[in-house]
Amino acid sequence: MTMENTKKKADRLGIMGGTFDPIHYGHLVAAEMARGEFQLDKVLFIPTGNPPHKDRKDILPGELRYKMVERAVQDNPAFDISALEIERKGPSYTVETLRILRRTWPEHELYFITGTDALREIFSWREYEEILTLIQFIGAARPGFEAGEFLLKVQQEHPEIEGRIHHLEVPALAISSTDIRSRVRNGQPIRYLLPDPVRVFIEQHGLYASEFKDF
Repeated sequence: MTMENTKKKADRLGIMGGTFDPIHYGHLVAAEMARGEFQLDKVLFIPTGNPPHKDRKDILPGELRYKMVERAVQDNPAFDISALEIERKGPSYTVETLRILRRTWPEHELYFITGTDALREIFSWREYEEILTLIQFIGAARPGFEAGEFLLKVQQEHPEIEGRIHHLEVPALAISSTDIRSRVRNGQPIRYLLPDPVRVFIEQHGLYASEFKDF
């Protein structure tokens, strides 16, 4: 489904950004629970292009990460995917993406879904003051992270955005992309940690090993 079709149908649009290297069930469960809790018509997954905040030098090319997300969301009609950041040149700054999304859906309520631990870094994001006015945030709680103190700090320091950052309790799925990459390198199983079409794609192309097969 195209972004244009999403524009026509959605009154509330969820935005799920991330490197998705690889995408796993933790991402999908958070997106689905946010969709239900906040009555989102669609959740749009946007794989980052060149994330400026990542220290890793071995992030897979955007095309491969896009294809994995595409396989992960294909059976959920409420999920969609955009190559917006992958197709854009240079570093992928969230503020630039949100400006485009706000222009595309000027009348819609936009919700950015991310892990609460990642949301803690929001004050280090480029032009975060503008970001907080462009979109509402849903912080999905991960195991071991307490959101209450952070949300209180945000409201105290930025009273103008009170009510625009929301907390979402997600089942304790301690799945991470880092762990999946490590398991692949060590020859450990990754089945049931991520959608099977994604697992098959990783295995077929030798992703996260020392070398991967080209297309």
